[in-house]
Order: sequence, then C-alpha cells, then structure tokens
Amino acid sequence: MEKQEKNKISVEIYGHTYKMVGLESMGHMRLVASIVDDRMREMNVHNPSLDSTKLAVLTAVNTVHDYLLLKEQLEQLEEELKKLKG
Repeated sequence: MEKQEKNKISVEIYGHTYKMVGLESMGHMRLVASIVDDRMREMNVHNPSLDSTKLAVLTAVNTVHDYLLLKEQLEQLEEELKKLKG
C-alpha cells in the first residue's frame, strides 16, 4: 500500500498560530482553520467576556451540534432514498 505524504501548514486561528498536519489538501486545511476562526470571532461578538479557551470550547460544542444535526438529516435522506428505491 502506497504511503501518502502528509501536508504541513501554519494557520492562524483567533490570533494564535497553529501547525496543522494532515492528508487533506492545504486548501482544505486552510478552509477548516478559517471556518474555526470565523466561528470563534462570531462567538466572541455574542460572548465578549469569554477567554479564548472558553470560546474554543463553545465553538467546538456548537460545531458538534451542527454536525449531529447534519448527520441526522443525512440518515433521514438515506432512509427516504431506500424507500424510493425499494
């Protein structure tokens, strides 16, 4: 099996620089970092008294919430598709 080379990139999220390493494209990793940065800044507007750690946790909680809603919607659509094919 061919070993895929990992991409390494430095990104800035909420004023801090992080090194990201992954098999995804650099563009994908930049997009992920940009979305996290945007969401943290959005959370800061609504919760200006939170420090960056609490903002990061709140951002993670909201992101997982959104993920679970999308996963549920996908599962419902897959069930509907099965019924239509059935």
